[in-house]
Amino acid sequence: MTATRTALISGGTGGIGSAIALMLAERGHDVAFTYRNNAAAAAQLSEKIRSFGVSAHSYQMNLDRESSITAAASAAINDLGSLTTLVHAAGPHVPMTHLSRVTPAVFSEQLNEEAAAFFTLVHTALPALRESSGSTVAVTTAATDRFPVRDGLSAGTKGAVEQLIRGFAAEEGRYGVRFNAVGPGMLTDGMAERLIASADLDPHALDVTMSRIPLKRFGSAVDIAEAVCFLASDAAGFISGQKLNVDGGYTV
Repeated sequence: MTATRTALISGGTGGIGSAIALMLAERGHDVAFTYRNNAAAAAQLSEKIRSFGVSAHSYQMNLDRESSITAAASAAINDLGSLTTLVHAAGPHVPMTHLSRVTPAVFSEQLNEEAAAFFTLVHTALPALRESSGSTVAVTTAATDRFPVRDGLSAGTKGAVEQLIRGFAAEEGRYGVRFNAVGPGMLTDGMAERLIASADLDPHALDVTMSRIPLKRFGSAVDIAEAVCFLASDAAGFISGQKLNVDGGYTV
């Protein structure tokens, strides 16, 4: 009898998070996910997940509160009954600004909601992941491999997440637990969609970005979900401590 595959996705109602949740559900996972504020979006996503014949559970979670992360993750694992896949797709909005204009307080807050939040999530989930010899995938950014000016708040804090991925991979492999990351490039949805809407990315900036992408197009949340699902699957069973950029060749 095949063991039930279960997944917890942080940031499930975001553009990338929802694409991952739906793809994992379609591939037979019972899915739990967290959201920050939008309970209506969470209810709609849960309904879509259940349409694949699997269970869905949602939990409100704040990235800036350790107790909130621990409570949500613990409740999810309890409701799922096990945890074979952990996906960290949650993150605060990252405004595009030069590092010289970022205050230490803002940087500290961003680092807390990126790296400390991820660490807390993994710390809570580790016993269940060890029990299942499970897999963790963090959604980070291609900006840690090719720095885009004004994107230091993303690269500087998600880079810490990527180092934690390497550290956990080195230390948890003895339990059969794998850790990997996916680095999105410019997308038509998710964070990029918000940056375009807020005018942080104007037409000129978009043209410059496009000129640096060999495939001459932007990606989508589905592209990221495909990479995440691959790294979480048995097909990637001998891959750990790695980062896969999904960026159209931007970091070549």
